[in-house]
Amino acid sequence: MLKKLTDEQQEKLLVTAVEEFGSKGPERAAGSEIARRSGISVGVIYKYYKNKEALFDACLTRSTDMLKAMIAEAVSPEDTLAEACEKLIRTCLSFAGRNPHYIQMYHAITHEPGEKAAYYAETIEKYTAMIYTGIIRKAQEEGAVRRDINPAYLALFFDNLLMMLHFDAGCRYYNERRKFYIGEAEDDEKMTEQLVFFIKGAFGITDSAFSGSGPNTKSAAPDRGLEV
Repeated sequence: MLKKLTDEQQEKLLVTAVEEFGSKGPERAAGSEIARRSGISVGVIYKYYKNKEALFDACLTRSTDMLKAMIAEAVSPEDTLAEACEKLIRTCLSFAGRNPHYIQMYHAITHEPGEKAAYYAETIEKYTAMIYTGIIRKAQEEGAVRRDINPAYLALFFDNLLMMLHFDAGCRYYNERRKFYIGEAEDDEKMTEQLVFFIKGAFGITDSAFSGSGPNTKSAAPDRGLEV
């Protein structure tokens, strides 16, 4: 008869599995070590999850669900593009700071080959790609941001910036890399401020669409009438 895990045991199992997958990667992570550290027998784990890959998928789904919930809570349809970008940057930094093992797990699968890579990319990126593209397209339609770049490309470039923030917070190499550019002293507030200023210039966000504080660089959004 299957021993039913309590909610607390299931939570501990997934948290432990994320730590194991994050520190060792999907291939080298050991089901026996996850069982030992979570206080649950290997047999019970594999009654709930068909194999280690299924357990990893459950961890990945949990991670993406957490991030989706944070994004949905952070961003409002009434936000300007700059407001949305600032909130998303803060959400990204908060998530990475509180969940470094999820970021390490994400980083560990970026070199996966073939079908696995496609599956993982869809699982992780599909939602954010839709959200970011939609926010940028809306801003273009309102004339608040440059319209000479396809919104899907702008969304990709923006997500690339967020991805590097994630890696910087969760992976030692990227954290050390950052120090060669801006040193030890930078905090989340400074990082957010400077990145918002950069995005304002890169996206051609007009002053009326920019709510952040700091240097006032007046520039109208280029409008060359290019349909995207």
